[in-house]
Amino acid sequence: MNGTKIKICGLFRREDAEAVNRALPDYAGFVFYEKSCRNVTPELARVLRTTLRPAVRTVGVFVNASVERIARLYQEGIIGIAQLHGDEDAAYIATLRAMLPAVEIWKAYKIHVPEELAAAAASTADKVLLDSGGGTGARFDWSLAERFPRSFILAGGLTPETIPEAIARLHPFAVDLSSGVETDRVKDEAKIKAAVAAARRS
Repeated sequence: MNGTKIKICGLFRREDAEAVNRALPDYAGFVFYEKSCRNVTPELARVLRTTLRPAVRTVGVFVNASVERIARLYQEGIIGIAQLHGDEDAAYIATLRAMLPAVEIWKAYKIHVPEELAAAAASTADKVLLDSGGGTGARFDWSLAERFPRSFILAGGLTPETIPEAIARLHPFAVDLSSGVETDRVKDEAKIKAAVAAARRS
């Protein structure tokens, strides 16, 4: 499939992993951040990774975590991609890459004004994620990203209903959903399936 890929983020129950197995998105995300309501321990993430089908690539979401913490999760096969949401700079990314040469690194940027796109465009990460920030479920002004010069992942305020417009307007490498596929802060299998179907059709 050469079209836009889809990531379902914030799995924290075995039922979430089983729902993802039935919908088969490209990526599934585990949040390793204690302040998040979707935070998972390494032990729970190991169970979820074991439950998930091998075809689903796993992404660890971190905020200013030590590179050693990321390395342990990667080396144990729990995650294959590190997604950074804190103040991690080029030096941090270089250190992580030196420790884990094969790891894929995604760096998230909160987009509110055009100037913030310049930092994202210059990032040394393998992929950048453009987000409204804060897990608010709101989307940023998509017109800011219409001429963004590199491949990116789109997050923030996406739902199964808004995916077609997002892909048609912005042509992102991937769309990333968490609260947009939840009901009462719990993953909703019907919404996950609808989101994956929308991404595949677009």
